[in-house]
Amino acid sequence: MTDSKSNDVFVPEGMPKLDDGGRVTSFFEFWPSWVVYLPVLFQWFALSVRYRSLTLPLIANPGIPLSGMVGVAKTEIFKQAGSEARRWILPWMEYEVTLASPADQGKEISDLLDSAGLQLPVVAKPNVGCRGAGVKLLQSMQQLALYVEGSPRGSTIQFQKLADWEAEAGVFYVRHPDQATGEITSLTFKYMPYVVGDGKSTLEELVSRDVRAGKLIHLYYSRHKHMWQKVLSAGKPYRLVFSASHCRGAIFRDGRGYITEKLSAKLDKVLQDIPGFHYGRLDIKFRDLASLMEGENFAIIEINGASSESIHIWDRDARFLEAVKTLMTQYRTLFQLGHANRELGHQPPGIASLWKAWRHEANLTRSYPAND
Repeated sequence: MTDSKSNDVFVPEGMPKLDDGGRVTSFFEFWPSWVVYLPVLFQWFALSVRYRSLTLPLIANPGIPLSGMVGVAKTEIFKQAGSEARRWILPWMEYEVTLASPADQGKEISDLLDSAGLQLPVVAKPNVGCRGAGVKLLQSMQQLALYVEGSPRGSTIQFQKLADWEAEAGVFYVRHPDQATGEITSLTFKYMPYVVGDGKSTLEELVSRDVRAGKLIHLYYSRHKHMWQKVLSAGKPYRLVFSASHCRGAIFRDGRGYITEKLSAKLDKVLQDIPGFHYGRLDIKFRDLASLMEGENFAIIEINGASSESIHIWDRDARFLEAVKTLMTQYRTLFQLGHANRELGHQPPGIASLWKAWRHEANLTRSYPAND
């Protein structure tokens, strides 16, 4: 990794420089999510009356159960992908947790990883979940066995190849069923926060002095308490977050100015190779910004459906009303897509299906292993 700095901030190779001058967070960045989504809820009911269906958004992506709104396996979209799309998705496999001993399951998983062409280190994540819940980097068989032991019985784990690059972005895509091409509506760079050792200070002291991390210690302490009082070697960068989820302390920066025709065309080609996919966010790793803008040297780590956000709204300079407007535009689009697909013969499911899926995901999420 290359140490690119702006105001002494460590940034992994491939990412644009990260300036920590100015405000640390937007004033609403860590509000409870229901506050930001309350206007969307009222809009949902209004649009339900207009379109005569409360669950119309659940067929916005007719190729995915419930359009990927909630309770849907992460690999469900991957399974729909054709040969062109699969070229860009990082290799993965699924494993259902059983009642067998962690050691026995660990051996079975090891054999399955070999068969799938995967090897440690590998990324493990619950196959049903959101906001980075339970995502962990496993670097040894002991860690793998502990992860399986801490996962709910009957749940499914997705194991995925660790990307060759650390640079990461979230890209939002929309394509109406009656249009030949789609468009990228949002691009956001996802920075994992680091502190850099000086050979004298403990991790606690380094985090406390950081202009942003020092205000979010509650997000970092629990997962780093084993290192909290240790002194980091001079010049050693220490990563505070593995899963690039905003609610877990990752830093988001609006990158819409870097959307290009070449990137749009490439992602449009990839996503049109996933039947029934019209709306969602891709989380991707990429080699460098120049390649990304050319639509090359990137890998898809996840594709999120109807409940995904245009995450540029969590940029520190985002304005509350603009963020709400973005979310309301998204959900209006979901209704429009659902309406278009209903005209094509797809029928929205009942509200009971949504409730059942939400309960299933909520119950599982409470039992997932802790994140890195």
